Amino acid sequence: MNIYEQIQKNRRATWFIVTIFIALFLFIGLGLDRFYGEGINAPVFTTLAVFVAIVSSYSGYRYGDRVILSSTKARELNLNDPKEKQWQNVVDEMSIASGISRPKTFIINDSDPNAFATGRDPDHASIAVTRGLLDALNRDELQAVASHEMSHIKNYDIRLMLIIAVLVGSIALLGDWASRSLFYGRRRERKSEGGGAGALIILAIWLITVILSPILSQIMAMFVSRRREYLADASGAELTRNPIALASALEKIESCAEPTRSINQGTAHLCIADPKGSSVNLKEGAVWDLLATHPPIAKRIERLKGMAYTG
Repeated sequence: MNIYEQIQKNRRATWFIVTIFIALFLFIGLGLDRFYGEGINAPVFTTLAVFVAIVSSYSGYRYGDRVILSSTKARELNLNDPKEKQWQNVVDEMSIASGISRPKTFIINDSDPNAFATGRDPDHASIAVTRGLLDALNRDELQAVASHEMSHIKNYDIRLMLIIAVLVGSIALLGDWASRSLFYGRRRERKSEGGGAGALIILAIWLITVILSPILSQIMAMFVSRRREYLADASGAELTRNPIALASALEKIESCAEPTRSINQGTAHLCIADPKGSSVNLKEGAVWDLLATHPPIAKRIERLKGMAYTG
């Protein structure tokens, strides 16, 4: 798959996920109207749910990157600091090599080495790295990390992952709100009793959807992220012509045992490496593919070294 095919695939995937997201909100809203809207002649909950879904999707697209950067307390670079100046130079080089606009650059004051890119397109993109990354890696390794993140930007991975990050949070909030509503009132029970077995089946499906939607949305985020890390590794190595540098950077990142405390679980799938250091990311197989945010670093390193030997 070439770069243009990958971009089109990511755009289609973005619209598909937004559509599924709105449909999920619609279904939950319909359920609330069905089981809690007795005496109300208008689909109040359904209308509210769809409105929230549309607003969340649009605001996530327009402003989600700011929310993510704010949640990590990312700051602008201090160009009087030699290491931060070096990082800016590296980003400038890689933006020229990749043929895209220079993204905004930010520093996260965290000692654990990590990095991520976010934004809605290459003209509105940002790269954030931890201070620990600048301290741990040499210049070639920093260049490799920058090329990896530039690949996410150029492939439009950032738009897809940004939308997913915002929607996962929105679904979690909606699911929590809907779950809490189950503990109030008894209108749902009276309506289900009046509707017979069919109403009970619908109620059961709705309850399962409410309970599982936050979990399933998180699994979706993990699955999408896991598949794109391999592609970004390969594309980044192609930019620098130095896959060993990225392999070395990943080895150093993996060797640090501390979690990246500034990055929460909701945005973990954006990072170059799992910020929580979960053991799930070390395993392979269909089940682990659903549960892990990132492919095993050892496997990524193996592939990169293979590129160097065969290149």
